[in-house]
Formats: sequence, C-alpha cells, structure tokens
Amino acid sequence: MRLRNSNLSRDDCLSRYFPGYQPLARSAPAGLSGGSCIIERQGHRIVLRKHHDPSAPDFHFLRQYRALRALPATLAPQPLGYFPGWMAVEYLEGATVPTLPNSHATAALLYHLHQQKNFGWRVSLWPLLERYWQFSSPLRRTPYWLRILKRLHQQGEPQPLRLAPLHMDIHAGNIIDTSAGLRLIDWEYAADGDVALELAAVWAQTSVQRSELIAAYAQAAHLDEARLAQQVNRWQPWIQMLMITWYEYRWQQTGDQQFIALADEGWRQFSHKG
Repeated sequence: MRLRNSNLSRDDCLSRYFPGYQPLARSAPAGLSGGSCIIERQGHRIVLRKHHDPSAPDFHFLRQYRALRALPATLAPQPLGYFPGWMAVEYLEGATVPTLPNSHATAALLYHLHQQKNFGWRVSLWPLLERYWQFSSPLRRTPYWLRILKRLHQQGEPQPLRLAPLHMDIHAGNIIDTSAGLRLIDWEYAADGDVALELAAVWAQTSVQRSELIAAYAQAAHLDEARLAQQVNRWQPWIQMLMITWYEYRWQQTGDQQFIALADEGWRQFSHKG
C-alpha cells in the first residue's frame, strides 16, 4: 500500500492508518532513530520507520521500501505499507546480537542476500563523498581531505568482481537473532553493488575477523579467496572515507559531539594507514 500526500506527523499517521496503536514507552532499539518507533495494539507490534535523513530526496526512502518488498522473509522484515513520510514494517521477535556472528554464519547470511535478484539501482560512493564534503562544516574541510577525494576520484571506483544486491550497513546492531534464524534490519543503504564492497563495509572489530569473514564467504560463494581479499582491499579506502565523512556530515547536521569524536578518530586511523 502506498499513498501520495504531504508528510504526516507521527500522531497523524497513527490516527489515520493505525487506530488503536500506541508507541512503546521505551527507548528506541538498535536500527531505529530519527523519530522511528515501535507501535503496539493488543500485543501486536509494528515498526514505524521515518527517513533518518530529512534532507535526502524522498525516493531514497521509497527505495528502502521497494528493497524490502523484493526480499524474502528469510532475510528481512516484511513491509506493511508506505505512507506520506513513513513506512510500516514487520516487527521481528528476537534480539540484536552483541557482536557479529561467527564468520561462517555471517558469510552464509550475506551469501543468501547476494543470491537474490538485483534491486535495479546501483550504489555509487563518489556522489556520497561529494555530498558529505559539501554539507560538512567549512571549518573542518582540510587540504588533506580534499587531496584524498581527488585521489579517489582519479582512481575511480573498482569494477565489480560480482554484482549483487547489498545491504551496506552490516554490523551487530542490524542483525536480529530470531527463532527462525538471523535476519537483517535497517535497509536504508540497500543497492546493487560489488560483493567485495559489502565485505569491506562490514563493521568487523579486527583485521583477523575480516580475513576470516572473507575466507568463509569465498568458500560459500565459490570465489578465489586471494582475489576476493584483493578486491576488498581496493574498496577499503573508499569505505573508510565514507564512514569518516558521514560522521563529519552528521556532526554538522546535529551538533552531537559523538560524531565529531568518531570523525577525529577515523582521521587519525586513516592517516596512520596512509
């Protein structure tokens, strides 16, 4: 169900489309932010999502809904409706995992996703890097940052090793351990892209953990491990810059000091690797 209208407030959305439902009186769980919430009526729960970035085009949010419609219940919560400024999705009973599952379980989950049909739109990191530069604080834009952007632009994004639908935000907080198995939530960055880009973007805690994940994925996907690892390494500077500059962008948007602290730490690590 999709309705075209001006964006609604949460209360208007509830009264118009979810009569009798009330927001749960507790803090939002992992994967929910920016006004998103869980609503409940007589024990039945629904996740009511709002676009996390109000400055982004509406079609970005609609793509998330379309991605969920295309995915099986073995991977993601099922979408229940798209409303003016809001999206309702199935509530998954389960718990977020405290850390990434073991390498074989994570690789199996990713390979299951990557075997699905393509969404129909491609991930492109360069426009995002440009956007984050343009909308970050002018006081934070350094010649060093600009040099890295120019270098990446000259190199160009790596050609895909294998094109597939990607989640692009894999970390422990976005994995739900349900009675039917692991599921992924928070699909706002979903798009078609290189499977090696997905592996580069996984929030691994250590380089050893990432290497184990690459090895497990190569085995599951019948890819040459050395070639896959090389392709992941090609994507690493793109992902590192994407994360750092997203923190810069979010700090400019929100003024939240956690974002500037994360950006500073990211720049420190990037300069040491460089």
